[in-house]
Amino acid sequence: MKRNIDLAEISDGKFYTTNDLAKLGCNDCIGCSKCCENMGVSIILDPLDIHRLTIATGLTFEQLLIDKIELNIVDGVILPNIKMNQKNICPFLNEENRCSIHEHRPGFCRIFPLARIYENNDFRYILQIHECQKEQKTKLKIKNWICTDDINRNHSFINNWHYFLLSVSQKLSAESESSIKQITMFILNMFYLTPFRKDIDFYDIFNERLKNARSALDI
Repeated sequence: MKRNIDLAEISDGKFYTTNDLAKLGCNDCIGCSKCCENMGVSIILDPLDIHRLTIATGLTFEQLLIDKIELNIVDGVILPNIKMNQKNICPFLNEENRCSIHEHRPGFCRIFPLARIYENNDFRYILQIHECQKEQKTKLKIKNWICTDDINRNHSFINNWHYFLLSVSQKLSAESESSIKQITMFILNMFYLTPFRKDIDFYDIFNERLKNARSALDI
C-alpha cells in the first residue's frame, strides 16, 4: 500500500533488519487487545496470510469471505483484508480478548507495531512509536518477534509480492477498464481463489505462480 508519511512523526527515526533489537517486548500483550480493534480495512492479506488462515480455520477462501475477510481495491488491485465484526473488532479475537489464530496470524499482525519501508528493491522495518499503548517495553530481536518459519525466504516472498503488486499497479494505469477487470481477476484467482496445497512448500508454489503471472502479464 502506498502511503505518504513523515517518518520523523511516526517512528523513532531508525531503520531495522530482522537481526536488530527493538523495544517490542510487551509481556505477551496480557490485558490488552487494542491493536485488534478499530482497524478498518488496514489489515491487508497477502497469499501466505490466506494460506495460513485456511489452515488455522479449515475454511476455504470463499468461506472466509462470509464473515472473516472482505475484498477491497488497493492501488488498483483487488486484495482481501480482515473484516472487522459488528463490534469493530477482529473476528479472530476470542472471548478472552486473545487471538484465536495466533500461530497462523497475518504478517501485518506479526510485525506490529513495526512497519515496512520499501526502497531500492528491498525493505527495512521502522518502529511506529504511537501505535502500541503498552509501556515499559523490553528489547527483542525482530526476527524472534515476527516468529515465522524460514525468515529469509519469508523476507524474499514479502519483497517479491510487494514489487509485483507495484508493477501491476503501474501497468493498470495504462489499461482500459475491461483489461483492468481481467488483470485484477486473474491475480485474485491465481494467488487467492486457487488454494495452495498444504503438502507442498508454500514458497515453491508461490514462486512458480509469480513467474507465470509475470510472464502472462508481461511485467
